Amino acid sequence: MPPKQRITKDMILNTTLDITRENGFESVNARNIADGLNCSTRPIFSCYKNMVELKEDFLEFAYSFYVSHTKNRRSTVDERLVFPISYIDFAKNESELFKLLFISDITLKMKTPSDFYKEQDNIKNAENFAAAIGIPVESAKKIFLDLFLYSHGIAVLTAESKIYLDDNHIETMIENMLSSLIEHERKILNDK
Repeated sequence: MPPKQRITKDMILNTTLDITRENGFESVNARNIADGLNCSTRPIFSCYKNMVELKEDFLEFAYSFYVSHTKNRRSTVDERLVFPISYIDFAKNESELFKLLFISDITLKMKTPSDFYKEQDNIKNAENFAAAIGIPVESAKKIFLDLFLYSHGIAVLTAESKIYLDDNHIETMIENMLSSLIEHERKILNDK
């Protein structure tokens, strides 16, 4: 008799990823995960106390998947446009994951623009962005936030299938917005 397969957290998370990518996170439950793993639900609850704990772990796992997606776009996009282009691309190609991470489960609570920089990775992204556009970090942070809000709107419409834009059109739109924002910020810096 062959040994029983040991179900690991990684196996559960990867199966949850597959289900989410295909049907959205709202379709994830212990039975669907077990079916995907060809096992009972018992091994799932040996790894996780409950579905809430699994979801918390999965959100981190899904965010890592998003970060990996962004890194893969670095070689194909102008460094200044990596964040907005890869964000919109993720919404287009991984719409169910995008909706989970950046629409339904978003934890961003912005009472002031600076609150945006309390979120994971945003300071680091803004600093990289400042270096890429050649503007001081504090000025670049304003541009980065405006560009994020603009890109988020396009990404949400894309993920919800409310608009379809080809990659060239998206890149042109982002480039035009970025150029306008940089020009405006440089004018402010020069007037000081």
